[in-house]
Amino acid sequence: MTTQRIHLEAGSPEPAGRSALGRGVGLTQIASLGNQLGAATGALAFPAIGPVGVVAVRQLVAAAVLMPVGRPNFRALKRADWLAVTALALVFSIMNTSVYLTIERLGLGLAITLEFLGPLALVILSARRVIDLVGGLVAVVGVVVLVNPGPTSDILGVAIGLVSAAAWAAYILLNRRLGRTLPGMQGTATASLISGIIWIPIAIAWFTAHPPPLWALGFAVICALASSVLPFSIDVVALRLLPASLFSTLQSMHPVWAALVGFMMLGQRLSATELIGIGLVVASNVLVTSTNAVRARR
Repeated sequence: MTTQRIHLEAGSPEPAGRSALGRGVGLTQIASLGNQLGAATGALAFPAIGPVGVVAVRQLVAAAVLMPVGRPNFRALKRADWLAVTALALVFSIMNTSVYLTIERLGLGLAITLEFLGPLALVILSARRVIDLVGGLVAVVGVVVLVNPGPTSDILGVAIGLVSAAAWAAYILLNRRLGRTLPGMQGTATASLISGIIWIPIAIAWFTAHPPPLWALGFAVICALASSVLPFSIDVVALRLLPASLFSTLQSMHPVWAALVGFMMLGQRLSATELIGIGLVVASNVLVTSTNAVRARR
């Protein structure tokens, strides 16, 4: 989850020293790896409860855990805060549902790479330099290589993946805004509560029609803890320790972790062409965000 140059201009935190940078870098990688481990664990439950069932458990568990941790003060929230947390709650639902549907259709590595285009687009769209346009073109080429358009391509899966990309971009902007205006994890906790309430009737209807075995529920709970509670909690802290551009660059590890975890846990092998496509998308992000970081420091 990344941010754009406008955040640097709007009060993005300056690094407080090597210690803060080291903690921030370590936190982002823990969140990234945990996210992919959780997604792979959730995918193991797909045959029993499907992506919708996994998302339902994930939203409910996230709300149950984050509420007592964040302890939001509802009376202190202003109208603008309520609008932002409600929007973030909707983004949670869209982002999680679309990415799991994409994982089911395309596999973990490809799904996360497509989702990663959201953060990358934020950086490119905020820039005005030739090198940023080059980075954008590299990303486009990477996606074309990755998707390999043709009669056998899963166009619907790609389209759903792009929806998850847009949702991830919205998550970044909303989460950073709430992280600056609300203390601790109050914004994330409140958004998780709203999202959980939305998913209660969906969960009841889904699990009534698809009675879940205990093992599948267990996998879904692990998925919720690793993919929602862990990264949602860490992102708020990491965004306060790292400049936005560095945080963005570090998100390049998401597709890499996804490819490795998908292979190790799900046996999802990527072809040489798909690996090249993922590499191009990652290289594009590193190129754009690292050069923006240098420019911002100057």
